[in-house]
Amino acid sequence: MDSRSVVDMIEESSRAHFSGLHLNGLRHAGVRTRGSAVNVAENVPKQPFVIGVAGGAASGKTTVCDMIIQQLRDQRVVLVNQDSFYHNLSEEELTRVNEYNFDHPDAFDTQQLLSSMHQLKRGQAVDIPLYDFKTYKNDVNMPRRVNPSDVILLEGILVFQDARVRQLMNMKIFVDTDADVRLARRIRRDTVEKGRDIASVLDQYSKFVKPAFDDFILPTKKYADIVIPRGGDNHVAVDLIVQHIRTKLGQHDLCKIYPNLYVIQSTFQIRGMHTLIRDCQTTKHDLVFYADRLIRLVVEHGLGHLPFTEKQVITPTDSVYIGVDFCKRLCGVSVIRSGESMENALRACCKGIKIGKILIHREGDDGQHLIYEKLPLDIAERHVLLLDPILGTGNSAVQAISLLIRKGVPESNIIFLNLISAPHGVHVVSKAFPRIKIVTSEIEAGLNEDYRVVPGMGEFGDRYFGTDDDNQPVKAPSSQ
Repeated sequence: MDSRSVVDMIEESSRAHFSGLHLNGLRHAGVRTRGSAVNVAENVPKQPFVIGVAGGAASGKTTVCDMIIQQLRDQRVVLVNQDSFYHNLSEEELTRVNEYNFDHPDAFDTQQLLSSMHQLKRGQAVDIPLYDFKTYKNDVNMPRRVNPSDVILLEGILVFQDARVRQLMNMKIFVDTDADVRLARRIRRDTVEKGRDIASVLDQYSKFVKPAFDDFILPTKKYADIVIPRGGDNHVAVDLIVQHIRTKLGQHDLCKIYPNLYVIQSTFQIRGMHTLIRDCQTTKHDLVFYADRLIRLVVEHGLGHLPFTEKQVITPTDSVYIGVDFCKRLCGVSVIRSGESMENALRACCKGIKIGKILIHREGDDGQHLIYEKLPLDIAERHVLLLDPILGTGNSAVQAISLLIRKGVPESNIIFLNLISAPHGVHVVSKAFPRIKIVTSEIEAGLNEDYRVVPGMGEFGDRYFGTDDDNQPVKAPSSQ
């Protein structure tokens, strides 16, 4: 009897599923590797979810971070402030500290910030300096030990300014607060907490703070994934962000490494269908029936990543409904032969859609030989759904995607649909084409010495179309 509660099992099943975590000994003992076919799943470190929070001084960044931390109290969350990484002022700079611009990018030791963030992402504890704003030094106080966590909040006025820092982030939030509100907060904070007079606060604001905001901080707003008007007063926005973070934390670690990878949320129905199509005893009729259902889910999820336009319609009750219009310029491309198993689901979802074909010779781990291609003549002007139920080594996928790009299809217009994906293939495709989207229903444990996905589904095309050896008629022995 499983000692876990039913609630535990339901919660576990509702997350995006990683097959290797439910295979007991197979993940370590049964998955062998050879050559380039590396079982990457075992070598990928658990990655934290990094959130950058930027905005002008006194915009409410810290309040937003505190609200996120409070709502994620059941997760390990740490806050790293960009203010901790100010440069130490030299003796000459100290003599004219009132002329020093603390809102300029050069005021920060970005290299030290990068080093600390890389350590945290590698799962290592790091000592964060505590900058002393009386001596303007970072070595006066004992540093703060920050341990690896599930979520890292990196907060500061200029955390989006350096591209290297932005690349570390899984989510970028810009707190957008009216300039008058920010100034009023700054006056209140500096006069009460720092004992400054209003005249000096206004002088610093007009000389450094406002020009720096206009020149350096506001231009980084374009990098934000989410803009929060009114900062901490916008509870609805913060609630939605926390909900999104919880969803991401429930995903496989590869989804945190590659934001272009989407694993559909698992349910008992989806797990049950996977169980049936993976079972070597399942009949062809049942395999096709349940595979078609799963493929339909993957196709629908993939279609959800296409661009859309707003559209208003009049309902039968003579009311106005504000909805969206489907993407019109669309086509499918199946990788022969197993990819053809996904065509019916695509046609069922997209009436009259054009579907092209690509045939690639696969032998061992080499999928580099293009044999045949038949694609719509105007494919360069379309969004493309690339169909292949199994992403293994990724070599065939790279060949197919390279062909589409040579035909003029923008990389960002390609959505790659799979039933199952091996970590090695995800790495290969995502590194070669970081702007395409990969949509799959499960992440596998890895590849074996024959470069086959495990636990996998075997030769899916043969099983689906009934051409595997087990379904061939038995020949009668010839008479002598």
